[in-house]
Amino acid sequence: MLKPDPSHARLNLALQGGGAHGAFTWGVLDALLDDARFELEGVSGTSAGAMNAVVLAQGLMTGGRNGARAALRDFWTAVAGSAPFESSGDGASLAPAMKLMLQWTDYLSPEQLNPLDLNPLRDIITRQIDFADLRRHCPIKLFIAATHANSGKLRVFHNREMSAEALLASACLPTIHRSIIIDGEPYWDGGYSANPAVFPLFYECTAADILLVLLTPLRYDETPESAQDIRTRLRELAFNATFLREMRMFAHLREQLGHNRRPRWLPHWLLPNDFEERARAIRFHAISADALLKTLPSESKLAVNLGFFEKLRDSGERHGREWLNRYGPAVGRTSTLDLAALFY
Repeated sequence: MLKPDPSHARLNLALQGGGAHGAFTWGVLDALLDDARFELEGVSGTSAGAMNAVVLAQGLMTGGRNGARAALRDFWTAVAGSAPFESSGDGASLAPAMKLMLQWTDYLSPEQLNPLDLNPLRDIITRQIDFADLRRHCPIKLFIAATHANSGKLRVFHNREMSAEALLASACLPTIHRSIIIDGEPYWDGGYSANPAVFPLFYECTAADILLVLLTPLRYDETPESAQDIRTRLRELAFNATFLREMRMFAHLREQLGHNRRPRWLPHWLLPNDFEERARAIRFHAISADALLKTLPSESKLAVNLGFFEKLRDSGERHGREWLNRYGPAVGRTSTLDLAALFY
């Protein structure tokens, strides 16, 4: 088995959004933090992925790896404790009152549903995250995606721009929450424009290994037939479309570079440029929640229940440890994800 190359044992992370399903990513991060072989350079996140990314950074800043694990647990425990209604059954199903409120979103705006603009998530992140300190001393590079509501353009917030508003913008579902205003401009959930944005990890980081933590299936087993299931699938496809296009671009780029290898005898002044070298060097890996999440109802993304979160966390941790045991030695050496097979 290959041993990891210590000089290249660094990872960039791309964390998808998915509401409550982001607790799976919590577990993956727990496993990564418990493995001292790897260090993190950049983390790109959208919606729940953004929450995990910023809480991770806060914990690393104040308490290292153990601090990050504690911060993630505190965050998800606090989210569970903020639920206005108790979940039904195993925690993955919504309470009847929550289902009724979601039905109202078809007819009422967020301003009508929530005239006082109450947002428990805002209270949690402002209590647990020191954004001013994070802007100055963040130990990793953060790339938090949000969507400009009036143009559809992606905005990526960097360390120097990190704020509660930027983080809330990344997770702002416009049928439930009011638009988040930043510098006079309205923003919605980053999933509409990037879920997550991978290109900042390519352009703005030096680590060549990118680990994707995926919460949306790349392929479904069945075609929806009911009107409700069709609407649900359309929402899921819309949130994943930009990510699929971006990964297809990387797959196409790698294929073209593979067809046009530079001869070794070329003089140094004809060597590939930095972009080409970076594109050749980049290595992709993935941990996917497909097997578990395909068994859950789509509404479970909105479930708020600590038992449910912990079930997802435990699954994410198992997946993380399995990936580390099987593919950890490849980090710094080779890709473990076949881009062409998955995204072409």
